[in-house]
Amino acid sequence: MKIKIICVGKLKEKYLKDGIAEYQKRLSRFCNFEVIELADEKTPDKASENENRIIMAKEAERITKKIGSRDFVIALAIEGKQLPSEKFSQYLSEVTLKGFSDITFIIGGSLGIDSSIKKRANLLMSFGLLTLPHQLMRLVLIEQIYRAFMIQEGSPYHK
Repeated sequence: MKIKIICVGKLKEKYLKDGIAEYQKRLSRFCNFEVIELADEKTPDKASENENRIIMAKEAERITKKIGSRDFVIALAIEGKQLPSEKFSQYLSEVTLKGFSDITFIIGGSLGIDSSIKKRANLLMSFGLLTLPHQLMRLVLIEQIYRAFMIQEGSPYHK
């Protein structure tokens, strides 16, 4: 199984890089794991709605190039479905049983994700109504993917 996270923007903070590296190491026993960072578009101060749409469309083009035609795509979006960790674990297990070996998660830029990516996604998923920095969301997502595997394994990690 291959799991990748496609994210808009570069990770700068060392403590986040260290946390992500730790979970990448832990995940290596369960899957082939990859994080793909894409450049974000510069957003001018007080950008118009139309400028924001153009920026998201440009970011969507970059994202689309990294999605495989047979990938199961889960896009993080505030309007997405909220799943407790146990249901998320079960969901990932069911996706693989349906024959998907490549699961791709999408974390958009500061403006969100373009509608074309949302339409391509097999699932829109939300971590709630809280606003989190995109860089921190990357770490939270990776930890939840690791937790999902540990739940499937019956490990006490989840307790």
